[in-house]
Amino acid sequence: MTSPHTLDLPPVDALLDTVRVVALPMRVKFRGVTVRETAVFRGPAGWGEFGPFPEYQDAEASQWLRAGIEAAWQGFPAPVRESIPVNATVPAVPADRVGDVLAGYGGAVPAVKIKVAERGQSLADDVARVAAVRDFLPDAELRVDANMGWGQDQAVAALTELAAFDLQYAEQPVATIEGLAAVRQRLRDKNIDLKIAADESVRKAEDPLAVARAGAADLIIVKVAPLGGVRRALEIVRDAGLPAVVSSAIDSSVGIRAGVALAAALPELPYACGLGTLSLMEGDVTREPLKPQDGFIAVRDVAVDEGLLDEFAVTGERRDWWLDRIRRAHAHLAS
Repeated sequence: MTSPHTLDLPPVDALLDTVRVVALPMRVKFRGVTVRETAVFRGPAGWGEFGPFPEYQDAEASQWLRAGIEAAWQGFPAPVRESIPVNATVPAVPADRVGDVLAGYGGAVPAVKIKVAERGQSLADDVARVAAVRDFLPDAELRVDANMGWGQDQAVAALTELAAFDLQYAEQPVATIEGLAAVRQRLRDKNIDLKIAADESVRKAEDPLAVARAGAADLIIVKVAPLGGVRRALEIVRDAGLPAVVSSAIDSSVGIRAGVALAAALPELPYACGLGTLSLMEGDVTREPLKPQDGFIAVRDVAVDEGLLDEFAVTGERRDWWLDRIRRAHAHLAS
């Protein structure tokens, strides 16, 4: 892998002078979240977002800050396409709520990512949810995301059953790279032609290329914020030599814009991307959210609205918590 792309850090006060912390309500619970807190700030090139989840420690959170600084101070690489194919996302909702979730996506929905392996739920719940999506959208490309929720035997058993719904791929069925490789091989031994995608094994790994070297996945999921920015993510995709799907992390339109920039700059984009999560949200920081229409998001900039920043503003101790977190993440980057 080549050396990481360098980025000049602005002083932390330059971030804090413009930072706005917001709490954006969700339409449905996703990743256990019903209100998404995040921070946005403005620089010479536009707006950046800093929204690592609360449990993330400073080292991991610092990469999210780096990505936001890249967006606000440096801007994005030139695009090679004008629109991005996008999948719908169905959280771990009961099967009878699938239609309500998919109704939040405008027009045609060519691909759907379905959450499975939710703690407290069963394989029967997963099968019912995937079956409901298939019934609702018989021609869509379906992929499932287990978020490391299974052991190897569970994953093989579950994916053997779920493969009957003609899945495009299964995302991070188990936690470890060795486990991914084993599940991938065991499925092939059973003549089940189901691709394996690595997500956490890329974005949370000390070495994001280890999964490619181990032959543990057929494709990788890349997210701008945890990988430290668009340019770093482009390097990782190039060096991995695997097809990539760009995904988001329950971002506002500011963060989605960075994901769109990455997808727009990739030389090849064979799969629909997971950048449609604003359709799961009730609030945003712009009057024109970067939501998909007929399965595509246009490559365009985002006009952040001061009125919405005020409407969803976080104040008091929670705002102080976010400002302190930015200071710590900045200090980690500076060191």
